[in-house]
Amino acid sequence: MSTDGSAPITIAIAIDDAELADRLATLLGGVAGLRLVASGESADVAVVSGSDAASDRDDLKDRPSDTFQLTVRERDVLALMAEGCSNKEIARSLGISVHTAKFHVGSLLDKLDATGRTDAVAHAARRGIIEL
Repeated sequence: MSTDGSAPITIAIAIDDAELADRLATLLGGVAGLRLVASGESADVAVVSGSDAASDRDDLKDRPSDTFQLTVRERDVLALMAEGCSNKEIARSLGISVHTAKFHVGSLLDKLDATGRTDAVAHAARRGIIEL
């Protein structure tokens, strides 16, 4: 238990460098309100190898839409949705059928876990996939 009576924050350490992992465990082990967990035990927070984590963050900054595996065409459709275009306008602008435009919009709603077009654009903007 932490000093205020609430449950401690559990931390898992998954670092390839054993010496660094031990040093970190020693430092965090003495902090009130924190508890290190054993391998395989669930945790509130995980500390992972710096090189892997930094590489993942750099990839996210450079290609935020890759996180959601959006195709180039879906990104085009999303940009037009952000401009307020209808399915018919999207189809005309991209030279595709209205049916295909509807398919892409539906796929975007699923991938972004959105309830509608406006929600999809809002989710994409919050996640850095598009800029408004």
